[in-house]
Amino acid sequence: MKDLGTGIGWRPEIAAAIEELPGVDWVEVVSENLCADHLPEPLRRLRERGTTVIPHGVSLGLGGAERPDPGRLSALAERVLLLGAPLVSEHIAFVRAGGPMTGSPRLEAGHLLPVPRTRDALDVLCSNVRIAQDALPVPLALENIAPLIGWPDEEFGEGEFLYELVERTGVRLLIDVANLHTNHVNRGEDPVTVLDALPLEAIAYVHVAGGTEKDGVWHDTHAHSVTQPVLDVLAALCEGTRPPGVLLERDENFPSVGELAAELAAIRGMVAAADAKEAHCV
Repeated sequence: MKDLGTGIGWRPEIAAAIEELPGVDWVEVVSENLCADHLPEPLRRLRERGTTVIPHGVSLGLGGAERPDPGRLSALAERVLLLGAPLVSEHIAFVRAGGPMTGSPRLEAGHLLPVPRTRDALDVLCSNVRIAQDALPVPLALENIAPLIGWPDEEFGEGEFLYELVERTGVRLLIDVANLHTNHVNRGEDPVTVLDALPLEAIAYVHVAGGTEKDGVWHDTHAHSVTQPVLDVLAALCEGTRPPGVLLERDENFPSVGELAAELAAIRGMVAAADAKEAHCV
């Protein structure tokens, strides 16, 4: 797997800041926000500087009952080729339901909804992932989400569910450590237990993001600074494996260049500390 290094989510609001930030090895851009035939000028400049750009999809809905839409897959593949990306990522989620075969109107959730951790749901997910893999020109990585709800009668923990998904499809994983922390606060799921169950060799890269707690509920806002508990989950992951890449996400309430640089430095520090610990042990 390509060593990506330290990256940041590219957003138009911080495009100028990203060009100034030291040590940004790569960026991730929401695929659906790109036109098929041209790149925004700041993103084009990054590409010309040799910065890796990875498209991150949000609308395939691979966890849904319907097969992936060929048009959406084609659009995602076009963005991969436009960016010259080494891989592409999406989410383990469904985003729509209903339609002619159900007798109900088609509904778009406007949100990433959780796939039930059951054998039947896993079968559907695996089938859809294989279709997506066949349609995409580069490897696919899938991200764990922070669900707003849990489904009854689930048969797997998150780690076991992800392990089975990788075992059956060979798909890569995009592990969001902020989502693991969110699930810890809101659902009582231990991040270390999840990490211990994962096929760590399948990790393509890692997301880190900020959030805030209110009335005992953790809100994964991507609009606040990264907290120490999230960095601690990153550190726990790095004790098991050195992730090929770690990326900072920020979607609103954008801070100064200096604050972004400090958060990126904290992420690098966690990875470097794990590297130093491993070298000392050897």
